[in-house]
Amino acid sequence: MNLAAIPSPTTSVWHLLGLPIRAYALCIVAGIVVAVLVMEHRLRRRGVAPWASLDMAVWAVPFGIIGARIYHVITSPGDYFGAGGDPIRIFQIWQGGLGIWGAVAGGALGAWIAARQLGLPLSVFADALAPALPLAQAIGRLGNWFNNELYGSVTTLPWGLRVHDMDRSNAGHATVIDGKAVTLPDLYHPTFLYEALWDVGVAVLVFALDRRFKFGRGRAFALYVMAYTAGRFWIEMLRVDEANHIFGVRLNVVTSVVVFLGGLIYFLVVKGPREYVVPIDAPETAPAAAAQSDVSPVNVEGPATPVKAPKAYQVVSEERFHAYERTGVLPPTDDAAGATSVGATTDEAAASDPTSSGPTSSGPTSSGSTSSGAGPADQPADPDGKSSASASADEH
Repeated sequence: MNLAAIPSPTTSVWHLLGLPIRAYALCIVAGIVVAVLVMEHRLRRRGVAPWASLDMAVWAVPFGIIGARIYHVITSPGDYFGAGGDPIRIFQIWQGGLGIWGAVAGGALGAWIAARQLGLPLSVFADALAPALPLAQAIGRLGNWFNNELYGSVTTLPWGLRVHDMDRSNAGHATVIDGKAVTLPDLYHPTFLYEALWDVGVAVLVFALDRRFKFGRGRAFALYVMAYTAGRFWIEMLRVDEANHIFGVRLNVVTSVVVFLGGLIYFLVVKGPREYVVPIDAPETAPAAAAQSDVSPVNVEGPATPVKAPKAYQVVSEERFHAYERTGVLPPTDDAAGATSVGATTDEAAASDPTSSGPTSSGPTSSGSTSSGAGPADQPADPDGKSSASASADEH
C-alpha cells in the first residue's frame, strides 16, 4: 500500500533572455562546486597551496564530462548509430546521458595532468576528493529527478515516485492534456533518491574512516569506489530504463562488480600513511638574523611581492609537516636518513635505507613557500617518481 507519492517536476528547462537554463546542468554545476570546496579544505589540511583544487578542476571537470559522454555513447550505441540513430545527438549532453564510470576515468586523466603541473602525487588529490565526489554525485542525481528519468520498477512500498510522460516535441516539459500534466500509471521506485541518499552515506563513511585511520596513497579513494559500487549494484537492479546486457544482466551491474573488486584489491595491496606535502625547496635551517640597522627594512615604495605557489612538493611525515607549519623550517628526519621515492611511507621508508645520504631538498626559502604547505616521505612529490630536479610546474 502506498502511503506517499513522491511528486516529480513537470519542467526541467527554463528560458532566460532566450537562453535555455536546464535543471540537469544546474545540478551538475552545483555538485562540482560542492566537490571543489570540500576537496579544497582537505588539500589545505595536507599542505597544498590555496586553490590548487581549481587547477585540478580546470582539467578534471571537462575530461570527466567527455569521459562520461563517451562511456554512455559506447554503452548505448543504438541511440546514435544505425537505424533510428542520430550521431548529432552525441553532442547534445543537455538531454542527459552521462556515465559515472566514464566520468571517473576521464576525470582521473585530467587530474593526473593537473598533478604533474603542480608537482603533486595524484594520490593526494584522490584521497582529498574521496568524500567530495559522492556528494557531487548525490546533487547530480537530482537532475534525473527533474528529467523524469532513470526511475525503477513499479513499487507497492509505502512510498513511490510519480513520473510524468515527457513531451518529445517540447523537450524539458511534461505532456499536457486539457491543461493537466500527464503521469504514467502506477508509482515507481525513486532510484534517483536511493542513490542520492546512498552517496551521502558513502561520503560520511569515507570521511569518518579516513579521519580515524588516516588513509594514504589513494586508499581513501579506493574505499569510496567500493562503497559506491556496492550501492550502485543493488540500485541498478531496480531500474527499468533501456540498457545493454551481458549474460542477461545489466551492463552497469557487471561494471559495478568489476570496479568493486578492483577497488578492494587496491585497498588491500597498497599500504601507507596519509601523505602530507611541503614545498620542494622548504628551508631546513632558520634564516640568519639580520644585522641591526637604523634603516627600516619595510618597503614603502610599492606593494609586497605576491606569494607564488610552489613549483613542486615533497612528501613528508605528519610530524615533520606539523613542525614545518609551526616554524616554517623543515626539521630533519629522526634518523637523518636519505630521500625516498614518492609514495614510500615517510620516515619508515627512510629508515629502511640506512646508507642514504640525507634529504634532497635544501636551500633558501622559496617565494612559493606558504604556511599551508606540508606532508609524509622525504622525497619530492614527482608523480612519475623522478628526482626532485625533474619535478616542475612546467611538466605536462
